[in-house]
Amino acid sequence: MQIAEFTRSELGTIGVELEVQLLDRQTLDLKPCASELLALRQPHQLAHFKQEVTCSMLEINSGIHDDSATLQTELQSLARQLQQLAADCDAIACGGGTHPFQDWRQRQISNQQRYHAFAEHYGYLARQFTVFGQHIHIGCPDGDTAIWLCHALGYYIPHLIALSSASPFVQGEATAFASSRSNTVLAFPNSGHLPAGVRNWRDFQQHAEQLASCGVIQSLKDLYWDIRPKPEYGTVELRVFDTPYNISRATQLAALTQALGLYFVTTRPTLPGRAALYSVYDYNRFQAARFGCDAEFIDIRCGQRRSLRASLLEMLQMLAPYSSSDYGRSCLQELEAAIVSNRLDYQQATQLAADSQSLQHVQQTLAGNWAD
Repeated sequence: MQIAEFTRSELGTIGVELEVQLLDRQTLDLKPCASELLALRQPHQLAHFKQEVTCSMLEINSGIHDDSATLQTELQSLARQLQQLAADCDAIACGGGTHPFQDWRQRQISNQQRYHAFAEHYGYLARQFTVFGQHIHIGCPDGDTAIWLCHALGYYIPHLIALSSASPFVQGEATAFASSRSNTVLAFPNSGHLPAGVRNWRDFQQHAEQLASCGVIQSLKDLYWDIRPKPEYGTVELRVFDTPYNISRATQLAALTQALGLYFVTTRPTLPGRAALYSVYDYNRFQAARFGCDAEFIDIRCGQRRSLRASLLEMLQMLAPYSSSDYGRSCLQELEAAIVSNRLDYQQATQLAADSQSLQHVQQTLAGNWAD
């Protein structure tokens, strides 16, 4: 496998992929209607709605944006279009990192060669992979910058997981995790983080080519890292986010990611050593997935355990000057307010379930708010 050179793109541009649940309008369980829905697309929608691994999932792809305000406008337009397509299939579109009560054994693999090969290789894990994430792309000028940024962003992985957690329920059970989706992703090989020894673009090319020569991967799509370079797009792709329960939160997370990328690349701060970063990476990642913003994390910058909530608030204050616009800064303020008032997605879903004692009610409420 030959790894392409990194395509140059404008620093700090952003794009979003959102994996969306398709629900049966009557039962609110997942409905295997993605193929039927995609057949209804108009030509201008072809690039924006795509098939996913199982038939109850759909992916929304945004365009490239300089500013989170235009991203918000596009995502809301696409959400409304998807709602109409879903309605024509007697279905509903919904966010969330997991469906709260679906049975993975009932899921059907999408009728594409890539997904059939995936299912043959991974067995039952392929159907259990009916989980839903938001992937955010940041434009980078070159491959060396992209690899540096992948490592730099590793420090903030627990922060991003906590802010985006939206999967406290699985198979009808309260999991005690803010993000149970994270556990499903980690079941696959080549998940986790970029190897510490990959220092630049040439190192990455050699590493990927070695994996391919051993038969470990067939393409870069087989690297399920939390953060990975995407050379054909000229981006760094962050993959740890649960799909939020509404479009506004998706935009807020994109604005935050854009500000983080601009902060790192424009200031080039001194980074912790990669060996130290990755020695606590898995622990910090677990803590954030389990406890959300109430997690402790090991801060290798000071060598102490800290409150993730306090570090989140510090991060948002630090990033305000690096937002691309007033709208981007307002997105950071919304995230700060959600932390302070305990209104992050996993907290709201957990409270809805406690108040109603019904996961069907939770799903009905969340689906009704998805396009907001």
